[in-house]
Amino acid sequence: MRDKVIATLKESADTKLRSAEVLADDVAKVAEVIIASLRKGGTVAFCGNGGSAADAQHLAGELIGRFLRERPAFSAIALTTDSSILTAIGNDYGFDQVFSRQVEGLLRSGDVLIAISTSGTAQDVIKAVEMAKAKGVFTVAFTNSDGGPLAAQADLPLRVPSKVTARVQEVHITIGHAICDLVEEALAADSP
Repeated sequence: MRDKVIATLKESADTKLRSAEVLADDVAKVAEVIIASLRKGGTVAFCGNGGSAADAQHLAGELIGRFLRERPAFSAIALTTDSSILTAIGNDYGFDQVFSRQVEGLLRSGDVLIAISTSGTAQDVIKAVEMAKAKGVFTVAFTNSDGGPLAAQADLPLRVPSKVTARVQEVHITIGHAICDLVEEALAADSP
């Protein structure tokens, strides 16, 4: 068992090191886009299914609450959290519309949508990006190395260099934390 634990941790570390090499510039760009949006009164929205839904909620919480610094709340929302909205849309329009309807109603030009799908094939997440682009919302995709149709749709895809779901998810939360740190550092400097 100990050897399996060591192998898992090493594989995770290796995936993060490879991600640092190929994603650092794009992760910084995402932070810059979010900083610009929030400075203009924009909102950052997150969506995803399963573990990616948990990441969406986690990262929205870091921006609304705080990450490392005391500062004013930032405008962020996870589109994964309102069970009444999710079930009403799923029932009335179909599950593939659960995020796009929220994007349609809540987001505006200049906002940012971070769409998380390990495979890049989640139809509800892809449709959210399509709606966001139609509204002038900047779209970011967190995916695996292939990226699927989601990466092809997004303004800025972040393709983690792995196809192992667990390793991809671990990098997603790590780059999410890096983005939160950069955003918080920049905007905390704006606060009195």
